[in-house]
Amino acid sequence: MGKFRIEFQVVNNGDLEMVHRGLMPPDKVRRQTIAGVVDPGAAMLVLPQSVVKRLGLRLKGKTRVRYADHRSSERWEAEGAHVELLGRSDTFSAIVEPRRNTALIGAIVLEALDLLVDCRRQRLVPRDARGPVFEIE
Repeated sequence: MGKFRIEFQVVNNGDLEMVHRGLMPPDKVRRQTIAGVVDPGAAMLVLPQSVVKRLGLRLKGKTRVRYADHRSSERWEAEGAHVELLGRSDTFSAIVEPRRNTALIGAIVLEALDLLVDCRRQRLVPRDARGPVFEIE
């Protein structure tokens, strides 16, 4: 599978909830546009530790991770990372990686946002322009 970079927004979902409840003005929501590597061979969303701190995402505990080179480690998992990408959005947990400068967008994010990977053109494509369509049975 091909990997390529895109820019997208990550927002503190707790802040969005506070705005929804009328407890915070929208201009106070912590958000950041960041570069990310799309890797459909990876599972999770991975965020740099600096982004997690800047957004104030809550850490929910440590989890085991395995890297592509088969090393394994424990990393913190942050919750409430609201991803906005190509006009679609959803909220995810994210693995916190201390030494990363870019995010990693894995299969869980791509599936939830119903985005297809066009490796040849190195881009993401919505499966349906009208919005996500989820197959159930």
